[in-house]
Amino acid sequence: MTNKLIFSAIGAMIATGNSADAQEVAQTQQKPNIIYIMCDDMGYGDLGCYGQQFISTPRIDNMAAEGMRFTQAYAGSPVSAPSRACFMTGQHSGHTLVRGNKEYWNNGNLNQYYGNNLDYSRVGQHPYDPDHIIIPEIFQRNGYATGMFGKWAGGYEGSESTPDKRGIDEYYGYICQFQAHLYYPNFLNEYSRSRGDDGVKRVTLEQNIQHAMYGADYLNRAQYSADLIHEKALEWIDSQSADKPFLGIFTYTLPHAELLQPNDSILQAYRDKFCECEERKFGGDQGSRYNPTDIAHAQFAGMITRLDQQVGEILDLLKKKGLDENTVVIFTSDNGPHEEGGADPAFFNRDGLLKGTKRSTNEGGIRIPFIVRWPGKVAAGVENDHMFAFYDLMATFCDIAGIENYEEKYRNPKLENDWFDGISIYPTLTGKGEQEKHKYLYWEFHETNMLGLRMDNWKMVVKNGNCSLYDLATDLHEDNNVASQYPDIVNEMKQYIRNEHTPNQYFQVTIP
Repeated sequence: MTNKLIFSAIGAMIATGNSADAQEVAQTQQKPNIIYIMCDDMGYGDLGCYGQQFISTPRIDNMAAEGMRFTQAYAGSPVSAPSRACFMTGQHSGHTLVRGNKEYWNNGNLNQYYGNNLDYSRVGQHPYDPDHIIIPEIFQRNGYATGMFGKWAGGYEGSESTPDKRGIDEYYGYICQFQAHLYYPNFLNEYSRSRGDDGVKRVTLEQNIQHAMYGADYLNRAQYSADLIHEKALEWIDSQSADKPFLGIFTYTLPHAELLQPNDSILQAYRDKFCECEERKFGGDQGSRYNPTDIAHAQFAGMITRLDQQVGEILDLLKKKGLDENTVVIFTSDNGPHEEGGADPAFFNRDGLLKGTKRSTNEGGIRIPFIVRWPGKVAAGVENDHMFAFYDLMATFCDIAGIENYEEKYRNPKLENDWFDGISIYPTLTGKGEQEKHKYLYWEFHETNMLGLRMDNWKMVVKNGNCSLYDLATDLHEDNNVASQYPDIVNEMKQYIRNEHTPNQYFQVTIP
């Protein structure tokens, strides 16, 4: 709708005495757009603006210079599916249903052929609770166009929780995060509401399936999923206009394993950059779908630079379309750095700032980069130490979009406790209003039987029911367990853990 038509519509409503409707139309046109870019397994120190010295990330670094860079932002969980669940549901990992990477693979039966390649006929993770509303559903109901491109990980194929059933208008990517281990897969998943699709379907990558899924012939595959997903995301942005606000959730798979990408100028720039004694070889892991590489360091660095280039292309397109100033762009990672497929976080993060990696509730597993750019609304070049976690983003997004009282409006009376755990960080972003703070942040992860609680500068890490306490003000690396010196603090934090944890039959942890 052009401005002329908008003003005509408003004028007609005023002429008929329907001023409330006119005001609603005007407000709709002013609602900000949101692009949320969540990459996969990028560590806190993997960007230049967070101290990385070996990898070039000029576009994201410039995004930080033009916006706000957070130093104490936290993922929802130390692994992919539950971290994304905390973002989507506005619930921490003691309340949300999905708390781990539970897979559904037809009971392990490989029974569908793609060329000569056997694959699963059903794949995906444990579904989000269909009775609890998630972010895209809220935004779709409030007049936003919704697009998601990348990993879903919120329900297996055919389940009650797939993008088409959960508020997504347009989707392209991997329903299953295990399938995303292959960067040259047999198929991707797609759904288009505008096209009239009746559900998520598989799109076979015809060139890829002419070659093997593992080994030397795999390198002859040419359809690189990270590029395909990014191209679809750009097409979706290009189809948007100022007439209708949009929410884009771009859950890009870079730089997760496997460590492979096109042998183009980005990768070539890192070949031989790391001396041979430091370059890392990886022999492959066929069961995990990680193909081998002789240049793991170069591959990892190239994948982050490739991601950086893609972020730049998103920002450039928004500016070209005149949507730049009314679009909030967020860049973050789903959890800490991984060690899979030949990845070597110790090599790239030599300052040893944080302890732990993916799957750990130590700081290195859950503290993540988080950058927000919103010209004219978020101050440029600001470093901010406000402490928050992914489950705060539902509240934040609703504030950005002017969606009021979302908890009251969308709490489901069918559920005994329909939790909403977030506190909006909108006041911190914009400087408007007083910022409310959490008394503590909470994490649990069944696979390593770990929990975490942060209260001010106190950090409790629980493993197998045993508690360690750290003072992050003086011990950011969590080396000195002071639990015996502060029994009252330990007991207080234990009680908070007991208060926040709700039983979950699928993902069980030991409560202290």
